[in-house]
Amino acid sequence: MDKDFIAIPADPNDPEDRAVSAEGREQGQRARLIRVTGTNLGLSQAEFASRFRVPVGTLRDWEQARVMPPDFAVAYVRVIAQHPDLVAKAVA
Repeated sequence: MDKDFIAIPADPNDPEDRAVSAEGREQGQRARLIRVTGTNLGLSQAEFASRFRVPVGTLRDWEQARVMPPDFAVAYVRVIAQHPDLVAKAVA
């Protein structure tokens, strides 16, 4: 993927707005998926991290879109969203 490809251009009327690359948009979507999954399960970051064996610092970086979660992590979170008790039992 071309990191320089602009997926969402900046609003020229908003000096605070910035253009978003395709990679940045994907990173934001992945971050949202991870945040929403934890929220929907009613878990704090620390509870989610502990229950599903993800380092809390890593989870925080993913949720805040500081680091792009790898494909396997996104797949793991999608499985957690569908079968949280089964995953928690499997990693216990």
